[in-house]
Parts: sequence; C-alpha cells; structure tokens
Amino acid sequence: METINNAASYVGDKVNEMTSGASKEANKNVAKDSNASLGTRASAGMDALGDKADESKSAASAEGNKQAATH
Repeated sequence: METINNAASYVGDKVNEMTSGASKEANKNVAKDSNASLGTRASAGMDALGDKADESKSAASAEGNKQAATH
C-alpha cells in the first residue's frame, strides 16, 4: 500500500513541478516585457523566483517518492 501512496505522490509532485515551471516561464516573459509597467515587471520577477522554488521543491519531492516507490 505504501508503494501505491508513493507512486500517487510522485505523480502529484510531477504535475506541481510542471505547473510551477510553466508559471515561472510566463512570469519571466512578463518581467522582460518592456511594455509592462515597472511594478508589474518587478512583481512578475518575484513571482518567477517563487515559482522556481516551488518547481525545485516539487522535483525533489517527486524524486524521493519515486525512489521510495521502487524499493
């Protein structure tokens, strides 16, 4: 049963990793947009940093769950 839980957690973590990655890229594009206001660009840059942290956290968790599911 534990293996099933780890496998399910792995899938959830991978989805979160991909979602955070997509959001990070979208925020990076807004941060680079010279037509956006300075405040919007700064906010998007900060959001991109948060998304990168979430992406990394989810990737690490997914790897841990993958290892636990295969042993």
